[in-house]
Amino acid sequence: MEFKDYYKVIGVKRDAAQDEIKRAYRKQARKYHPDVSREADAERRFKEVGEAYEVLKDPDKRAAYDQLGMNWKAGQEFRPPPDWDANFEFRGGFTGAGDSSFSDFFESLFGAGFGTSGGAAGAEFHAQGEDRHAKILIDLEDAFHGASRNLNLRVPDFDLQGRLITRERDLNVRIPKGVRQGQKIRLAGQGSSGLGSGRSGDLYLEVEFKTHPLYRVDGRDLTLTLPVAPWEAALGAKVKTPTPTGTIDLKIPAGSRSGRKLRLRGRGIPGLEPGDLYVQLEIVLPPSDTDQAKALYRRMQSELGFNPRARLGV
Repeated sequence: MEFKDYYKVIGVKRDAAQDEIKRAYRKQARKYHPDVSREADAERRFKEVGEAYEVLKDPDKRAAYDQLGMNWKAGQEFRPPPDWDANFEFRGGFTGAGDSSFSDFFESLFGAGFGTSGGAAGAEFHAQGEDRHAKILIDLEDAFHGASRNLNLRVPDFDLQGRLITRERDLNVRIPKGVRQGQKIRLAGQGSSGLGSGRSGDLYLEVEFKTHPLYRVDGRDLTLTLPVAPWEAALGAKVKTPTPTGTIDLKIPAGSRSGRKLRLRGRGIPGLEPGDLYVQLEIVLPPSDTDQAKALYRRMQSELGFNPRARLGV
C-alpha cells in the first residue's frame, strides 16, 4: 500500500488554512472534472483530489493524518503504525467511511475508526449534541483489578483563522474490572454540547491494551510463553510460573514437547465467564559455552542415539 500526500494532491502547504484548502480544492476539481477536462487521467486525478479534500476539510481526519508525521513520501510503502490514533477524540462513530471510491490508504486510516461528520438531524434550535469517540490504551492489569486513570485527550479543531489546532482535555476515568479489548466505556454528557436546551452527547472510550511483556490477549483468554529446560520437559517438573494474579507452581507433564499448551481455567480476564490462561511451553537449550557443557552435549550425542529427523525418513 502506498502513502498518499494529500497536501501535495491538493497543492497546498501543511500549515494551510481551511479557506486556502477549499480554494485549492475547487481549482483542482474544476481542472480534473471528467465532464470538462481533457487530461488523459482526469477521472483518477479527480478522485484523488476528492479523497484528499475529504481528509483535509475535516479537523478530526486532518489532525489524525498529520499525526503520522512529515517523513513519509508520496508512493512510499506504508502501513499505519500501531496505535497511531490513540488518545485522539473524534466526532461520529466507529462505523467506517462507507465509500468504495476511496483508496486502500484512506480505508486503512479512516475506514474502521472514524465516522462521518454530521451531528443531530434537522435544523431545530433544541438539538442533542454529537457523541464523541476516542481510543485509549490501558495496562492489562487494569482489567484484573479495575482502576482510576487520568487521561489526556487531544481534540482537533480550527481556530478563527481556519488553521488546525489541537486542544487538550483531561479526564478522570474509572476502568471497570473485567473490561475487554475493544469494549467501549460510555461517559454520559461528555460529548459535544447540545443546542438550546438539548442535552450534551456522550463520550465513548474504546479500550485497547498496551503491549504486555508476558501475555498475549485474545478476547478474555491470555497466552504466556514459558521457557523450560530439556530435563523439565522430558522428566516432568513443578516450575514457578507467573500469572496476572500471582506466581504459581505449575506441573509440567513428563514427555512434554516445545509448543505444548497447558490450560489454566479461569485465570484469564475476569467476567461472568472468565477467560483462561494458556501456558505455551518453549524448550530452551543450555548454552554450550564452556568445555564442561560441550563435553556433556557430546556425551548425550554418543549415548542417546537421538535422531530428530527420523520421522522424515532421513
